[in-house]
Amino acid sequence: MADANSVPKVDLGDELTVSAMGFGAMALTPVYGEVDDKESLATLHSSLDLGVTFIDTANIYGGGTNEQLISQLLADRRDEVTLATKFGITGNPANRAPGELTARGDGDYVRRCIDESLQRLQTEVVDLYYMHRRDTSVPIEETVGAMAELVAAGKVRHLGLSEVTADELRAAVAVHPIAAVQSEWSIWSRDVEANVVPTAAELGVGFVPYSPLGRGFLTGTISSAADLPSTDFRRTMPRFREGAFDANLAVVELVKAVAAQQDATPAQVALAWLRYRAEALGITAVPIPGTRRAARVEENRGSLWVTLTPEQVETLDAAASAVEGNRFGNLAWVSAGRE
Repeated sequence: MADANSVPKVDLGDELTVSAMGFGAMALTPVYGEVDDKESLATLHSSLDLGVTFIDTANIYGGGTNEQLISQLLADRRDEVTLATKFGITGNPANRAPGELTARGDGDYVRRCIDESLQRLQTEVVDLYYMHRRDTSVPIEETVGAMAELVAAGKVRHLGLSEVTADELRAAVAVHPIAAVQSEWSIWSRDVEANVVPTAAELGVGFVPYSPLGRGFLTGTISSAADLPSTDFRRTMPRFREGAFDANLAVVELVKAVAAQQDATPAQVALAWLRYRAEALGITAVPIPGTRRAARVEENRGSLWVTLTPEQVETLDAAASAVEGNRFGNLAWVSAGRE
């Protein structure tokens, strides 16, 4: 294993350089069970120590408390962090039933959100600012135009879009360069490969896969829905419900089998597969697995040195055919529902 400072740097789009793996900070809010802020902050510091310096948050995580937590990391280490945050989701992210979650993308809202995020983060600039979800009542050109104003004002360095379709990405790039698209992408969530990933590759836009470990399912550490805390929002998701859950264990078994051959963990194999798949599709992808524990950051980082054989990649590619259930109950909330 290479030393703690050897995580390579890669280029997304628009000349944005980041660590080859990022950290998804949503896990440091109580969406997957209770959290401890002291432990969370220690995990963030460990992430930087390990060379995982691309930190991803959002204004909606914890109702703003996630950005406030990260401000404590930035207080002494801002220069080490490539900071991404997002705007656009209104309502409670735990409520994912149709009609219970909405998005806003009007210019006034965009401008207000960045000022609020900068205040919570206690920083003067965000390195990568995402539209978290598409407000279909507002032309995407208007939303991206307002985001571009933030670049001109020096509040934001680069722009990103989350869960957009290929056509929405094309329209956005016509207004301002886009550094990255963020969407769910993993062994068991591959819908973005049909249109969004090829379009991003064509336009020179990087990709930031969230939930690259299938919200923890692909790590092999969850054997039944009963393993999830009662407050865990995964209990509401189609793939974690009774029936589909048991069927999806077959996907995990394939990942475990390859991990055993590699003397690696299932998480490392799942992340390594994503690296190989992105390379095959001609795009730079920087996954942002989230965790509450420093040991998991180190484990995930180890995936960067896992070398899969062509046969193993083929086995993992085939695992998608065993997946039961959609990745969201309401697909209109993600790009797959609008493609």
